[in-house]
Amino acid sequence: MIENICVNFKTLLLMGSLTLLLPGCASIGKSSSESMNRYASAQELIDQKNLNESSGGAKEYVYVWGAKHADAEPQSLYPRKYLSNYCHSQNGSFSLLHKSTLSLVKDAKSRNTLAAHSSIKQGVGAYQCAQKNGQRWIVSIEPVSESRSSQFTDARAVRLKTEIISADEARRFYKNSSASGNASKKAAAAPAAKNTAAPKPAVKNLDVKDAEDKKETAETAKPSSAAVTPQQQQMKYYVAARRDLAKGQTQVSGCQNAQKAYNYGKLHGANASNVYADSGVLLARCLTSVPAYNRQVPNARAKAVGILQNLSKNYNHAGAKHMLNQMK
Repeated sequence: MIENICVNFKTLLLMGSLTLLLPGCASIGKSSSESMNRYASAQELIDQKNLNESSGGAKEYVYVWGAKHADAEPQSLYPRKYLSNYCHSQNGSFSLLHKSTLSLVKDAKSRNTLAAHSSIKQGVGAYQCAQKNGQRWIVSIEPVSESRSSQFTDARAVRLKTEIISADEARRFYKNSSASGNASKKAAAAPAAKNTAAPKPAVKNLDVKDAEDKKETAETAKPSSAAVTPQQQQMKYYVAARRDLAKGQTQVSGCQNAQKAYNYGKLHGANASNVYADSGVLLARCLTSVPAYNRQVPNARAKAVGILQNLSKNYNHAGAKHMLNQMK
């Protein structure tokens, strides 16, 4: 009897040790069951779940476990899993929009190593969430480097950068990275080519192709008066939200514009952080003070609190702090 108790006690100790060694496994398992409705946007989820470093830089994730934790789920799948769950909680469809070419990984050996693992290929790239309410957002999850894990001596890790981007940014980045990858492949294959004269028909075809490429390049280079940067679009939604909410007669429209501006997340630029934070405060007001809008949003008050806590903690926003105190 005493021996059985000792064995069971040892088993419990062993299970507790494994739980301590694999904190990521314990936490990610909750992502499928916990309510995602408390996050007002994908950007807020990224901030609250610390999918990047606190500085906003790429964060380390284990993608290959050693023998001790061979059955553990790769951490490199966490960002995609969290964002997929959030999208589905919003009645959205989450799908791969652009495959990653690992272009941000500068070391060729590291790039080839990462490309060989399904735990990388299944978790990176640009993903699109198309919600039933018509809203759409795109998240880019890109590897930056590969190395031995700083936490687990027998594991390999990848640093992933997770950020919300616009459709235009996605097209430009993944088009350029794809072109860069093709150029590298051509350069690698060049030494193997025979130094013989090409048949005339082939030269003719190449000339035609070159002409088409030049034509495409010229068309791409033409300035477009309709082109709008994500920063300009975010500002446009924010200004429209303030205008509509001030009128009082178009408050639902104003709240929708505030939501759109906030969904862009924190963009690069001098005023981008302010526009993101200010639109978040506007959205929080809509979720608490505009019945025609907040009736359409599940757990509206909880979402407003989440937005304000995010802005207070991560952006030190005075307006958000003031509103939080008023809600207590």
